[in-house]
Amino acid sequence: MTHSQIALFVKIAETGSFTKAGQELNMTQPAVSRAISTLESELEVILFIRDRKNGIILTDIGKRLLVIFRDILNGFTKVEQEVTAEKGFEVGTIRIGSFPIVSTHFLPKILRVIGEKYPRLKFELYEGTIDEIREWLSSRIIDVGWIIPPNGEFEIIPFLKDDMCLLLRDDHPLRNRPKIHINDLNNEPMILCGGGFETPIYELFHKFGAALRTKFDVHNINTALTMIQEGLGIAIVSKISLSLSTLPPNVQIRTITPEPFREINLAVPCLEEASIAVKLFIQTARDLYLTQGSCVVR
Repeated sequence: MTHSQIALFVKIAETGSFTKAGQELNMTQPAVSRAISTLESELEVILFIRDRKNGIILTDIGKRLLVIFRDILNGFTKVEQEVTAEKGFEVGTIRIGSFPIVSTHFLPKILRVIGEKYPRLKFELYEGTIDEIREWLSSRIIDVGWIIPPNGEFEIIPFLKDDMCLLLRDDHPLRNRPKIHINDLNNEPMILCGGGFETPIYELFHKFGAALRTKFDVHNINTALTMIQEGLGIAIVSKISLSLSTLPPNVQIRTITPEPFREINLAVPCLEEASIAVKLFIQTARDLYLTQGSCVVR
């Protein structure tokens, strides 16, 4: 196996096309086919299934080797980064996975600061759900990503504590209480926001024996705000999410006691094996946000 064969295999797997992979690597179609045929002969396994209807499909062994081959390519990248760093020039590409709140609220500043300090670093951004980010980390599509517990098999770097609060309409019976205990929400019609907010809410209701009556499940905080405005229920939401939205005039914020929160963590497959560029990214993120008072995971 050669570096070029491995890089070609990974590129085909990622693009789903021999033609596209060849174009990106400046190889002709016959050269691509010969390289993969040679690789399959050397390994004595079939890596791709050519299907006219579905295009290029990885075999089971191909899927397993894809993860290993990505690690091998990352190893080459780490060697290059170590050498250039020794010369005083930090370089490399960081593949980052984030979900919408992080992409909007934190990532732009991190990219600006690290880009100013290390202008030779490059970034590839992948935005998706928490589950997608976990899958990208497992398959080594990304080098680092933000997730929330459960953290699974990944190595975790604490990043933020995302506090949560209660939203209700201004004619709700609990509106005059500045702080509302979780037991006061027993059997209240709840609008539950997805995206990782559910777990701490479930845990808090269970801890105090309160009944959580989910009336609606939504995935957008603005949808929840509109439904609260119409008197369809109440909601426990992230303060960070709320800071990115406009509160309707007849919707009020209240503190819940004990106050629920969710952890937002940076995750890597293995911190010890992470490249210099990834470690610089993690350090920049922590330097910018780990000292922000109540947002810190302690």
